[in-house]
Amino acid sequence: MKLKSLIGTKAFYKRIFSLCIPVMIQNGITNLVNLLDNVMVGTLGTEALSAVSIVNQFVFIFNLVIFGATSAAGIFTAQYHGSGDAEGVRSTVRFKGIVNIIVSAICIALFLIFDDQLINLFLFDGSAEGDIALTLKLAKEYLAVAVIGFVPFGLANVYLSTLRETGDTVRPVYASAAAVATNCIGNAILIFGLFGAPALGVVGAAIATTLSRFVEFFILFIYSHTHTEKCYFAKGLWRTFRIPSALFGRILIKGLPLMLNEFFWSLAVTMRNQAYATRGLDVVAAQTVAVTVHNLVSVVWMSVGFSIAFIVGNLLGAGKVEEARDTGKKMMALSVVVGVILGGLMAALSPVFPLMFGVTETVYSLAEFMLIVFGICTPVMAFSHASYFTLRTGGKILITVLLDAGFMWSVAVPVAYCLSRFTSLPIEPLFILSQSCEVIKCIAAFILVSKVDWASRLVSDEPQKTVPETSAESLPQDTVTSQVNEK
Repeated sequence: MKLKSLIGTKAFYKRIFSLCIPVMIQNGITNLVNLLDNVMVGTLGTEALSAVSIVNQFVFIFNLVIFGATSAAGIFTAQYHGSGDAEGVRSTVRFKGIVNIIVSAICIALFLIFDDQLINLFLFDGSAEGDIALTLKLAKEYLAVAVIGFVPFGLANVYLSTLRETGDTVRPVYASAAAVATNCIGNAILIFGLFGAPALGVVGAAIATTLSRFVEFFILFIYSHTHTEKCYFAKGLWRTFRIPSALFGRILIKGLPLMLNEFFWSLAVTMRNQAYATRGLDVVAAQTVAVTVHNLVSVVWMSVGFSIAFIVGNLLGAGKVEEARDTGKKMMALSVVVGVILGGLMAALSPVFPLMFGVTETVYSLAEFMLIVFGICTPVMAFSHASYFTLRTGGKILITVLLDAGFMWSVAVPVAYCLSRFTSLPIEPLFILSQSCEVIKCIAAFILVSKVDWASRLVSDEPQKTVPETSAESLPQDTVTSQVNEK
């Protein structure tokens, strides 16, 4: 592969970033909510920070299942939009809404019924710091409130993903900004008891985050349904819940493996984190700091990967297969370059970031170490992330599942489990060896995207023209201007 073929024109990058930057901002705002939660909760002590971190392991699984459900239908949303079929887009939105409500209800029931058993999976006597009984109590209190936000979060993702897939990456930013403002103000008032309010600690953090979920949903819902000339998919959207049986079947065939992949992948990540937790509460707290910072810094390269889903998906829907293939290749290269830059910055600034959280010296040192490891691994993760979306967008779902969840359960989880249970390795070498498994995934991803013909068109060849034609260089401006866009 020639290096020149991986580099786009100035106009190409201008158009790509005009679409990616709003997505970066929106994802950055979302991760900023988590950072603010953890910074404020961190001032309450190791137990409080660990409790929130443990609950967020389960919230993470829920979020990824919701992401899988919306992404499964989103493959078709992007391609229907690219082919100009408005009713096809509406059918995919209905699918997202129905599935997300069902998933939310199931997760709420499971987390509330088995809260003790789930939380205790992460509580180990492995460090000099932390009261396990207090951590369990705080985690249960936080979880009981956090689950209330599951339904609005799931419904917000229906509208957020559809706006992105149909070309509007700006409105989700506004909604997320309002959610962050709600969360910040709510945290300050409810965690610390400002302006005469009771100081609720971790429960206050949970209430503020839940309120922010409702705010985000209502803004997206109201905007979409009051601007149907721009958000064409919202016109008559819920007059019926009917989804053509043929389309429903196709989404399930392509999408169910993807939904299961997100569930098993997130479960695998949680199991790997549980392996780290065997080394004590200070490790749980340190990982919370490191992961929170890593997620915030990584929004740039992750947003390039996310953007592949709707940029390349729209091109495939428009029948421009060769352009889609070339665009995907250039965007994967861009993601790696951005990963190198951001990974270097993360490692260089690793002594600075943990200072924001007010943690103990032990937690600070561990978090600094983990951030350096994350920084080194970032370019590798950036390529794997972009490869995942490239293969998924082209409909290569089985390959995507094998690369993602398949890798985690066959390599990453066994390595972390065996090292944590059958050796006495301290957390530093355990963390390095476990995270370095990402290199194996990167090599597999490179082989797959190089050898597999992933670019497939999934939607009908008989479009109902309602939106403008799509190309890699016109997509951001044309679709956003006409307002007729989504792991």
